[in-house]
Amino acid sequence: MSISHAPPVSEEPDISSVSVSDLDLQPLVPTSSRHARVPRWLRRTTGPVLLLALWQLLSSTGALPPDVLASPSRIARVGADMLADGSLPTAMGTSLQRVAGGLLFGLVVGTGLALLSGLFRIGEDLVDAPVQMLRTVPFVGLIPLFIIWFGIGEAPKVAIITLGVTFPLYLNVYAGIRGVDAQLIEAGESLGLSRWGLVRHVVLPGALPSAMTGLRYSLGIAWLALVFAEQVNADSGIGFLMVQARDFLRTDVIVVCLVVYAFLGLLADFIVRSLEKVLLQWRPTFTGR
Repeated sequence: MSISHAPPVSEEPDISSVSVSDLDLQPLVPTSSRHARVPRWLRRTTGPVLLLALWQLLSSTGALPPDVLASPSRIARVGADMLADGSLPTAMGTSLQRVAGGLLFGLVVGTGLALLSGLFRIGEDLVDAPVQMLRTVPFVGLIPLFIIWFGIGEAPKVAIITLGVTFPLYLNVYAGIRGVDAQLIEAGESLGLSRWGLVRHVVLPGALPSAMTGLRYSLGIAWLALVFAEQVNADSGIGFLMVQARDFLRTDVIVVCLVVYAFLGLLADFIVRSLEKVLLQWRPTFTGR
């Protein structure tokens, strides 16, 4: 009688007897941070610093004459003098008031027209075609008409900024409303939401990202429109300082005013981006690697 032998049972290693010190543990490092040895703020400032250094070098060697473009050191001194005598803060305050007025009117008009055209088909039929026609007309070309209609005071300046702000805001809000997923609308209807409930809880939140993009774009157009507006018989503001500097060939003052325009535009964009982080927390986005 043959006796069968059972195959030997393989013994599993006792993991509990292995100490942590015996294991070769290596910390997990995200791929995006493995190569980020240089701080990001340093990388972002390297380009502007090198550009300023090259600019200063060309000015110091005479390759860039001051009547063509003043040196950065000269511009810094002139800017400090304008801050000290109060001319620059006064001009900034006047320009900010004009931008604020035009932006406020543009927000009301552009958003109102976009809601009317985006939410209602009859509104689209009545509003969209005229807006698209006016959008193709350069707002700078309407300056003579604005002067005839509103005079040479503050009204035409605010009207130019309003017109520049209205159209990009209208396009983005309208596109955001019409870009809402139809399945979300059906889901809201199945949950018993009324028409106003759909607009409030589905359509408007879905259109908010596009609206914020339109607001950022409108702010850029507002500063561009301000440059033209303040050269229309203005006696104050940053544009007025630039006109005076042009007449006296003061490139340093012109560059100071351009830097102020850029700084105010960057500050306004930073405010909108901060507002986006608060209002769009529900939307996960790709932040780069």
